Amino acid sequence: MEESEKINVIDIKIVPNRYLKPNTTENILNCIYDLEGQQRVLIHGPSIPLKVFYGPGKGHIVNHTDRKIISVKDTDLELRVMVGEIIITVDMTNFNDFMDNLHEILDENMPCDYSILVGIFTRTKSTITDYLKYGNNFESAIDERYIGLVDARSISSETVKVIK
Repeated sequence: MEESEKINVIDIKIVPNRYLKPNTTENILNCIYDLEGQQRVLIHGPSIPLKVFYGPGKGHIVNHTDRKIISVKDTDLELRVMVGEIIITVDMTNFNDFMDNLHEILDENMPCDYSILVGIFTRTKSTITDYLKYGNNFESAIDERYIGLVDARSISSETVKVIK
C-alpha cells in the first residue's frame, strides 16, 4: 500500500487575526464538535502560566483573565493557552460538507477576520518522542489521535483532553 493511500485525513487550520477570548473559543469549539467528520481538534497559542517562573515576581500567581475553565461537549477543560490557532483533523470523505459548515460557524462566531489553511499540520506517523513516552509497540495500545501530540516531559492528562 502506498503512503498516499494510508492517509485519509486532512487538517484545517483556522488562524484568527487576534487571540480569541475564552467565551468565543468555547462557542466555536462546541459548534465544531457538532459537525460530522472531525477526528481531532487542537488549540494552539502562547501559554498562560499559573505562576511567574522567573524574575522579581517569581512564584507569584498570574491573574490572567483568559485562563478560564470552558465547557466543550459537557467536558470541562482549563484553557491554558491564548487561542491563536485551531487545527481540525477531518476525514476526507466529509471534507466539502465540513468546510461549508465551518465557514458558516466562523462567520457567525468569529469576532475578527481569520484565515483558513488546508494541508497537513499534524503528525501522521509515530515520532521518536512517541517512542520515548510510550515505549516500543505502543501503536495498538493508544488512541491513534495521540500520535504526534506528546511532550516527553509533560503529563498527557494535563495537556491532552479527549472529548467525544
